Amino acid sequence: MDAVIEYAPLLWQGLLTTLLVTVLGGALCLVVAFAAGLARLSRHWILRWPAGIFIEVFRGTSLLVQMFWLFFALPFFGIQLHPLTAAVLALGLNEGAYAAEVVRGAIASRAKGQTEACIALGMEPALRLRRIIIPQSIPAMLPPFGNVMVDLLKNTSLVSLVTVADLTFSAQMIRSTTGQTTAIFVTILVMYFALSYLLTLLTSWLEKRFALDRKALTLQKKENTLMKVGAA
Repeated sequence: MDAVIEYAPLLWQGLLTTLLVTVLGGALCLVVAFAAGLARLSRHWILRWPAGIFIEVFRGTSLLVQMFWLFFALPFFGIQLHPLTAAVLALGLNEGAYAAEVVRGAIASRAKGQTEACIALGMEPALRLRRIIIPQSIPAMLPPFGNVMVDLLKNTSLVSLVTVADLTFSAQMIRSTTGQTTAIFVTILVMYFALSYLLTLLTSWLEKRFALDRKALTLQKKENTLMKVGAA
């Protein structure tokens, strides 16, 4: 454990980089998921087909290959990406392709009945999607979204292969310097587990929060209905 204590600042820097990549990759993942997922539900082929091709390509190929392609292959076409940018893009696009199917499935499972009700009320498609269908679909999205984010966090260990100094990169540097392997990698294993567990707790909290909000909204609607009946 001496090496762990001595090189704690280096591990701390690696941890901060891992958190940065996770947050940026997660944000991109959510944007991509909703954009591609909604496009897959579109009636217009010009939106639906490209979204389907994107999802199948990024789900059907290796994340590591995608990361290498962005970092090592794009320079041959005159596009040079910073290592962090390439890592975030690869993680966000790859995980976003998986999460897009979560969005599509959650919305499709609620769209039919809600759409008929919204049409009866005269709501435009964009308005009913934004005000009714998406908010009611979010609780169903949360558990799989939590799994996607945990998976993204674990996949950040690959960014060291494109020279991003993350937690795994720092551990490898310490191991090559000190020759100690077990203590270093047990330490980062615990750190990755702790981060994953925090993401799981956050997902559980969000699920409970949405459940409470829906319960409060249902009670409010019942109270309003009773007040109208009483007034009549």
